[in-house]
Amino acid sequence: MRILPAVVVLSGLAFSQSAWGADLPVKAPPPPAPVYSWTGFYLGGNVGSVFDDNNSVNVTTINTFNNNIPVLSPLGQTTGPAAAAATTVNASQRWGDIAGGAQAGFNWQVAPTWLLGLEADIQGIGSHGASFGLTQVVPRLGFPGDSVTGTVVATDNVNWLGTVRGRVGFLVTPSWLIYGTGGLAYGSVSSSTTISAAETPNTGTVISNTTGAFSSGTRTGWTAGFGVEAMVAPNFTIKAEWLHYDLGSATYSNGQLVGTLIGTSTTAFIDASTSTVRFSGDIVRVGFNYIFGGAPTAAKY
Repeated sequence: MRILPAVVVLSGLAFSQSAWGADLPVKAPPPPAPVYSWTGFYLGGNVGSVFDDNNSVNVTTINTFNNNIPVLSPLGQTTGPAAAAATTVNASQRWGDIAGGAQAGFNWQVAPTWLLGLEADIQGIGSHGASFGLTQVVPRLGFPGDSVTGTVVATDNVNWLGTVRGRVGFLVTPSWLIYGTGGLAYGSVSSSTTISAAETPNTGTVISNTTGAFSSGTRTGWTAGFGVEAMVAPNFTIKAEWLHYDLGSATYSNGQLVGTLIGTSTTAFIDASTSTVRFSGDIVRVGFNYIFGGAPTAAKY
């Protein structure tokens, strides 16, 4: 019968294909992607810029005039005769400078996508701040052609800056973190004010005097900001961060600026002033961290 040979042929073909397939290599599944842990103590460095956002020095002056001498105070628009008039001038210039430093902290990866942390850092600041001035030229009352030039030169300096902050982060992916941060800010700050005045031409009142003061110290305040951090290799991260800091304000006395009559000791006016300066601004920086711990582990299947 013809059916039997056909069955034999088909069976032989099937057996041949099965044996040939058994000889083919079996492709191994891809290795599991590493799962990084962010938990651990870390050390790192950073570099960036500090921008002072409120560096005006406000000079408030009490102008005491001799009622018998018509004269204009170099620091205000009040004319004599007057007993005591308050004037205010404001010298300002926004500054920015390079900054760099180091940070240390600890991360707790409390869930697959959430992180808590604590970080402290310290920053050195390039030239520390800025010097800026204000000059006013005003006519002298009763003396046509005469004028009084008053100059205020002030400095606003942040010498170094540190923070101690908490961090709360969200892992967008196992290797990408976004976070908010805030806490204590502290730093070494200083400010100075120098006030001088002179009359041109000198036809009745000598105003050729200089007064000023200097204030410095370590101040504390607050800071807050946000950042993004990426784990680019086992235990190694890079980050970008913005922080705002506010160390409050300081007020100090500048002494007295005295104007006297030529050839006499008669006082034309006395300017007794104080300065108030606020220390606040922003930090923009990039950095890196090395995590002691946080080694990758293979995912389980």
